[in-house]
Amino acid sequence: MKNSFLILLFFLAFSPVFSQKKSYKVACVGFYNFENLFDTEDSPDTEDSEFLPNGKRNWTDEVYKDKLKNLDKVVSELGTDVTKDGVAILGIAEVENRKVLEDFVKQKYVAKRNYQIVHYDSPDERGIDVALIYQPKYFKLTSSKAIPLMIYGSDGNRNLTRDILFVSGQLDGEQIYVLVNHWPSRRGGEAATAPYRNAAALVCKNIKDSLLLENPSVKVIIMGDLNDDPNSPSVKKVMDAKEKKSDVKPGGFFNPMYSFFKEGLGTMAYNDAWSLFDQMIISEGFLDEKQDGYRFLKAQVHNKPYLIQKTGQYKGYPFRTFDFDNYIGGYSDHFPVYMYFVKKTATP
Repeated sequence: MKNSFLILLFFLAFSPVFSQKKSYKVACVGFYNFENLFDTEDSPDTEDSEFLPNGKRNWTDEVYKDKLKNLDKVVSELGTDVTKDGVAILGIAEVENRKVLEDFVKQKYVAKRNYQIVHYDSPDERGIDVALIYQPKYFKLTSSKAIPLMIYGSDGNRNLTRDILFVSGQLDGEQIYVLVNHWPSRRGGEAATAPYRNAAALVCKNIKDSLLLENPSVKVIIMGDLNDDPNSPSVKKVMDAKEKKSDVKPGGFFNPMYSFFKEGLGTMAYNDAWSLFDQMIISEGFLDEKQDGYRFLKAQVHNKPYLIQKTGQYKGYPFRTFDFDNYIGGYSDHFPVYMYFVKKTATP
């Protein structure tokens, strides 16, 4: 309640709608797993046969458009309780290609935000990628690249999975870095696959550490569907992401999702157990009150009632797109997450 009141206070006192004193600015950054956003065309290089009009899921143009409309509603809401422009930067997982992103940013509610797209095709065998969209009103892209995750099975062959998307840019004139992730799944067992996620975590940590050499106050956001919880070794040990801000050492990571996890709040459910795989982790630069620029204010899991399934086998879970192969008109099997960042501005 105290945090909610603090955000409301910022909004009422400093929004241009209510005050001419623009002493603070708020920016919203989020992440959302779109859950299998495929188009209806056959891609010969990927396993997309089930997401075709004649496939086992009957993925028709009508169903595809309905899915886009649902995602439009959710994304249009993120962050609007504080900033009328909503989420300025959004990391995304489980999209087939750039085309589905181009179709998404044209949807009714988000179209007015003029979202721009950062996307690279990944080697994932299913053909699903990570991506990032941003409002140029807030964010100026300076560079981006796909960083391959080089992991290998016991047979010595490379496991083809999603790349890590590295994005560099100016958030309202301030340099930040964003890494969008979709780490290897737990298929085959949590323990057996843990080394793959540990490897992904190490890539993220090493990138942050290299950026620290250039700027000790560097601001980095690690976001994604990590297929691990905040207390998993990949996050807690490899990345050394702390639960409490007071425990974060200079140059370290803070994980504001940890407190949600300890409270039993999750972003996806499996076998009647909740997990908080969708995480946003920030470098210590966002916590330093002595530095100018954006600082972390609050994290949020977007789990409104309409995003929760009301009936059936998955009652109480995130309202997903399919119940097995039957389209049920849901949104995603994951809840989105987002953060608010706030900074002081000069008073006229």
